[in-house]
Amino acid sequence: MISIVVPFYNEEENVLPLYEEISESIDRLNKDFEIIFVDDGSTDSTYDIMADLAKKEERLKIIKFRRNFGQSAALKAGFDNAGGEFIITLDADLQNDPHDIPAMIDKIDTEDYDVVCGWRFNRKDAGSKKLFSKFANFLRNKLTSEQIHDSGSTFRIYKKECTRDLELYGELHRYIPAMLSWKGYRIGEIKTNHRERLHGKTKYNCKRLIKGFLDLIVITFWQKYSLRPIHIFGGIGMTLGMLGGIVTVYLIFMRLFFGTGLANRPLFTASILAIIIGIQFFTIGILADVMIKIYYGQNGRKNYLIEGTFG
Repeated sequence: MISIVVPFYNEEENVLPLYEEISESIDRLNKDFEIIFVDDGSTDSTYDIMADLAKKEERLKIIKFRRNFGQSAALKAGFDNAGGEFIITLDADLQNDPHDIPAMIDKIDTEDYDVVCGWRFNRKDAGSKKLFSKFANFLRNKLTSEQIHDSGSTFRIYKKECTRDLELYGELHRYIPAMLSWKGYRIGEIKTNHRERLHGKTKYNCKRLIKGFLDLIVITFWQKYSLRPIHIFGGIGMTLGMLGGIVTVYLIFMRLFFGTGLANRPLFTASILAIIIGIQFFTIGILADVMIKIYYGQNGRKNYLIEGTFG
């Protein structure tokens, strides 16, 4: 079965046409499917419209949040409640074209991918938004080493197993491909049609962009140092400590043998400060290592994923 997850927030003019397009696209495939709409605390009539439709359509499920928790939380709720072997996610603003769904299913079904991401090849957004998106994709690719062109697109198809242990909060939905790639899942992409927004307003703003950047830093750190954080904190601490120590020894040597004063030497103060900060970084690294051990020790978490066993 195929599950289609659609998070929405104040999209009253878009959800009915979107449901009809999704149904039309999937019906052609002659496959069992369900459509899950997740209401992220809408304040307009969107939920009422979909609730009325759900009374008539057995394959439609509505999940309603008590308030606006964000797109990451909405996707997580959809993943947790999806019963399909494959899970498709897309936005509710009608800019993603549901008629691309059969091609996405075919690609993940016939090629060796665990996730296939939609690439908004010919994007129909404002110039400033496209420019920022290109910069954000470039930054993500450099920091996370993912190779897809459009990691900001929600239009994706996943194998169910990929979504089981995903932890989504904040703006982390943007970095799902990076997180899954780090875990060893195979990520592919396919060009998809992108359409202009005809109704409603975009939910993206400067506040979300800043939050997204901060989450990118967390993802980058988690990818590279989640198993041994002492490697980065300890490395920084040792570098600062050694640098401060060398400078301090040099200045003391100059004071003892050449009579150079230390009272008015900012470099001496800076070297002592570097030693103190270095010790603090090293201590943080030890504490972070302890916390990592606690994290993996809870609930049977593992620092590996098994694809299969043979024999």
